[in-house]
Amino acid sequence: MDRRAESSKSTPLFDQADWDFDTLRRTFDAIEHVSRTDLELDTYPNQIEIISSEQMLDAYSSIGMPLMYHHWSFGKHFLGHERLYRKGARGLAYEIVINSDPCISYCLEENTMPLQALVMAHAAFGHNHFFKSNHLFEQWTDAEGILDYLEYARRFIAGCEEKHGADEVEALLDAAHALMPFGVFRHRRPRQLSLREAEEQRQERLAAAEKNVHYLWNTILDKPSDEKNGDAALLERKREMQLPEENLLYFLELYSPILQSWQREILRIVRNVGQYFYPQKQTKVMNEGCACFVHYYILNALYAEGRLTDGAMLEILHSHSNVLTQPGFDDPRYGGINPYALGFAMMQDIKRVCEEPTDEDREWFPDIAGSGDWRNVLKHAWKNYRDESFIQQFLSPTVMRRFRMFALADEASASYCTITGIHNDNGYRHLRDVLARNHDLSNMEPDIQIVDADLRGDRCLHLQAVRRNGVSLDSDSKEATLHYVEQLWGYKVELREVNSST
Repeated sequence: MDRRAESSKSTPLFDQADWDFDTLRRTFDAIEHVSRTDLELDTYPNQIEIISSEQMLDAYSSIGMPLMYHHWSFGKHFLGHERLYRKGARGLAYEIVINSDPCISYCLEENTMPLQALVMAHAAFGHNHFFKSNHLFEQWTDAEGILDYLEYARRFIAGCEEKHGADEVEALLDAAHALMPFGVFRHRRPRQLSLREAEEQRQERLAAAEKNVHYLWNTILDKPSDEKNGDAALLERKREMQLPEENLLYFLELYSPILQSWQREILRIVRNVGQYFYPQKQTKVMNEGCACFVHYYILNALYAEGRLTDGAMLEILHSHSNVLTQPGFDDPRYGGINPYALGFAMMQDIKRVCEEPTDEDREWFPDIAGSGDWRNVLKHAWKNYRDESFIQQFLSPTVMRRFRMFALADEASASYCTITGIHNDNGYRHLRDVLARNHDLSNMEPDIQIVDADLRGDRCLHLQAVRRNGVSLDSDSKEATLHYVEQLWGYKVELREVNSST
């Protein structure tokens, strides 16, 4: 390396808090160089946008997407966030990143230059790599087509408001949004259609959906004498409806006897949006841990090269530490385990195990301990795991001790709590199992399925909820959910709770 190149490499990228676009570009290029040549990250093309605090609040209210259809709840969320922000009761996110191709990162204009460097490394390379590489995002989302699809959704719903009235459209969206958590495919992949082709295929799809509904209702038998054939026909219809069905919005979209074509399409839009965000709910620890690890590694590498000043690095570490704060269980601020802190600690620990393992590490992680290949171990984990399986596979006794974890059994029938996992060999394994289950959405969210649609009788829709650990559904939430399902189905809806077989 000649002296001019070496001198340029050791020159700080910036030496003041204020930023301009030339400094942003220069810093972005330096961050990208480390991510490509050292970490070897695979990312979508980046699009960095600087936005105001009001635009950031607007992004909060519209679930962080640059394009979104109109709904009164978005305005309500905006006013709530704005009121807290103006009173100083809540700060704003340093950035918002969109899982799209190109990957869009919103950076707050109020950030200082050291903070802009942190959020670019965090979002534009950490989150970006995770979005592109993780198998859940790869299989269940369409980063290339999402922006086109949201533009189509906004235009379609605006057209429905003009044609059918805002009140009717909002009433439908209210019901669809309430059922959005139950409008995703959890255990099987949805029928795949390119989001880019959504508008072109809409007429054909809606015509097919109407044909399915008319077929179902036109084959209802009128004569009791045909009961035998009727039973066979009912079984055939249930087979065609693929019952039981976990995706309530999907079933209502296809088979509701009262919805019009435009209403079915709106249900499809809402469930597509819900499905798009479902992988993020399963990878909070991994996604944020990956982004924190990446920004921490890249910025430390730049500091070691002399590209960041001491003052800039101190400010970066201050913000980094704030994000990773983990209050103790007896701290008034405690709200559970911080996913940023847990993910970052586990990934730093994987690097340690690969480079400087202890005898305990060799026993727990014989395949990676001492291998030195932490980059590929982490990239393999980022690609192939979700939170539950990542914790089950990689949570070490070292991290459990650092977080002072223990397992607690809190039975409603008991008059006291029992500690079931402490810091010994059996306790570590039990702790890991318990923490993994606490990040498994199948254990955290209600399991409600459509099990029957009584087309021959009173047209009642039958739902079944699996009661886990003897815990029933909240009565108020259950009644509200049934109300919205009845609104979309048009007839009586019944829900039965059954105990889990496991």
